[in-house]
Amino acid sequence: MSDVVISEFMDEAPVADLRQRYEVRFEPSLVEDRPALLAAVAAARALIVRNRTRVDAELLDAAPDLEAVGRLGVGLDNIDLEACRARGVQVLPATGANDVAVAEYVIATALLLRRGAYTASASVARGEWPRAALIGHEVAGHTLALVGFGGIARQVATRASALGMNVVAHDPNIAADDACWAQLDVRPLDWEALLEQADVLSLHVPLIPVTRHLLDATALARMKAGAVVINTARGGVIDDAALATALGEGRIAAAAIDVFEDEPLPADSIYSGVDNVLLTPHIAGVTVESNQRVSRVTVDNVLRALAGETA
Repeated sequence: MSDVVISEFMDEAPVADLRQRYEVRFEPSLVEDRPALLAAVAAARALIVRNRTRVDAELLDAAPDLEAVGRLGVGLDNIDLEACRARGVQVLPATGANDVAVAEYVIATALLLRRGAYTASASVARGEWPRAALIGHEVAGHTLALVGFGGIARQVATRASALGMNVVAHDPNIAADDACWAQLDVRPLDWEALLEQADVLSLHVPLIPVTRHLLDATALARMKAGAVVINTARGGVIDDAALATALGEGRIAAAAIDVFEDEPLPADSIYSGVDNVLLTPHIAGVTVESNQRVSRVTVDNVLRALAGETA
């Protein structure tokens, strides 16, 4: 039986360190086979997951010896934190390890969506010349609005400021006089003002009851015509039906969505046939470099937990 079970993909080099000390079952396909996963964790002391493995009461009941759950990332909505706490199971996110990857995704998609010049390859290759239709906007001098101002959002803010953007943010958990605002040259705003000023709105909040469908039809209606929306946070923070409608009606110019309430999306998803949306499969935080960092941090966290160190 395995001491450590890894149910999703990760960089293999740190796994070798685990194998020097423990019996390890590294099988990324386990996330697709719930019965096999439940059987695999029967004697496990640690489980390593990404965002698709549900760590719930059923799994915890199947793993009576479990001491730690290493999360290859930072979102914890797939993990029942209360159930883990009640059983004394440490939950260990890889805090900070993929911040740069997500920040670069946000900046890249902001530039792409605002400029709007990158969708005509096929027509240009056919000899067409749609210049007038592809005149977009610069980001310099325009406003990036960050919803949440944690580690990733701060990395985004630094890069956006370097591009000449005005950066504002809404985070009710950070006092208006906190030194972080002045240090990063970011202006804190209330929710309504943030929506009204955003040329680019980027979401950086966890999925908790107060943030579910935070960006709904009412919120979208307050935004400028021509604004763009980027979600690398969690599916469910946006009301997808409301956003798809706003995109279809042209009230929101474009969006980049990396996370969804249901992953993978169904074949007939709400975004089917919506031309002004860029969809990616929960990949914003995953690059070769970030995968190496996240995997290393997670293995180190798990090794410390199994050695009896508390997080």
